[in-house]
Amino acid sequence: MSLSSRAGRRQILARRSHALGVLPALRQLRAALRQDLRILAYHRVLDSADPEGFSFDTELISATAQQFREQMSAIKRDFHPMRFDEVLSCIDAGRRLPRGAILVTFDDGYDDNYRIAYPILRELGMSAMFFVSTGHIDSGMPYAYDWLVHMVCTTSARRLSAPELGIDWDISASLPERRALAARLLDQLKRLDDAGQEALIARLEREWHIPRSAGHADCRPMSWDQLREMHQGGMEIGSHGVGHRMLAKLPREQMGREVNDSKQSLERELSAPAQVLSYPVGGPDAFDTTTIDIVRSAGFRMACSYMAGTSPVDTDSRYCMRRLPVESEMDTAWFSAMVSVPEVFSYTSRLRIG
Repeated sequence: MSLSSRAGRRQILARRSHALGVLPALRQLRAALRQDLRILAYHRVLDSADPEGFSFDTELISATAQQFREQMSAIKRDFHPMRFDEVLSCIDAGRRLPRGAILVTFDDGYDDNYRIAYPILRELGMSAMFFVSTGHIDSGMPYAYDWLVHMVCTTSARRLSAPELGIDWDISASLPERRALAARLLDQLKRLDDAGQEALIARLEREWHIPRSAGHADCRPMSWDQLREMHQGGMEIGSHGVGHRMLAKLPREQMGREVNDSKQSLERELSAPAQVLSYPVGGPDAFDTTTIDIVRSAGFRMACSYMAGTSPVDTDSRYCMRRLPVESEMDTAWFSAMVSVPEVFSYTSRLRIG
């Protein structure tokens, strides 16, 4: 069964549940039966879910500005928004989390987080955690996976050859078809180790003459000045590694540098402890027991995956916290149902976002 058909069934059921007014009762029943933490996962918030001529991954557009404002208003009304430092304080004091505890997170560190999402959060008096890849904040360079999608969407080549993956595909002239092709390529690419991923992307940059160093206005990371302003404005800033690499695909020494160097950069630039990390890509192949040991040893007190679901706040789950992905196709009813009863209305885990 395809993702679109699964999404359609969830959406239909969500609309019916919303129209019948049963979601508040379901929330109360669930709260009586389960003590866990909801963590919402976003990437990008733009004015449109499908900007004209957008040559990057539209699946990373989690919400439009209007959707995001409505979603934040809904969780402020129906749940108990918290910060990670508040959750950690509850853990330290041995207190139970408030009923309906929920956290808002963003991965990667796109500049639209500052331009669009941050003003909405500030307007509503809310906070969120922004997990950033510090090397991209330093350089201003687009993220490698984004650039791969951009190259597939804009190349003049008519074939995509990647012998490393056994790929030799036609490239359509249609932008939507090119995006779909790029999504398939990303799925395959993430099976390689880190060195193999880097080599393939670098080779296509050279062969297609589309250097990442040129950058693009539609795919920029935030700056340290913007992050400092957001931090002073009540936002939390966490680690997403240095170079947005799948940590478990790295040799142990390089994995350690990704984790430790990102923490040091955040603390140096923001003059505040960096306590929480989000694993880049975040699926079960992106981190492992070695990764968790390194993250814990570096001094991080919690870490988030990109596996769908909620988690109890305990010793066993604190370094692999599940999250609830938010995507732009979610209307108001579906979002409300997904946050109310994640087991029924949330996506199943997918590996290619992060």
